[in-house]
Amino acid sequence: MNKNKAKQVRRLKRKIGIRKRVIGTPERPRLAIYRSLNHMYAQVIDDMAGKTIVSASTRDKGVKVDKSTGNADAAKAVGSVLAERAKEAGIEAVVFDRGGFKYHGRVKAFADAARESGLKF
Repeated sequence: MNKNKAKQVRRLKRKIGIRKRVIGTPERPRLAIYRSLNHMYAQVIDDMAGKTIVSASTRDKGVKVDKSTGNADAAKAVGSVLAERAKEAGIEAVVFDRGGFKYHGRVKAFADAARESGLKF
């Protein structure tokens, strides 16, 4: 198994472990994130109904990102936009699903920006 495949397998195992414990309810939906090399994606999901309530990404027109979309500044922009959209939808508290990614760098920047914008998790 090559190095990149091994990293993918480890992340997927972490993701499965997180999803066993983190469940989104209508009162407290799940905030799931995905970070690729170039972009950051986030969704607020009600797992009981199987519906995405709000979403944001660096690819959205409403997210103001300067040059690069794969850095911590872009993650902060996505976090604040998602928190604003969640407030408009009447969501104040969520459970955080980091998707198997380490709570570091872009993931941490996203979470901090969402908290500063008023989302509780």
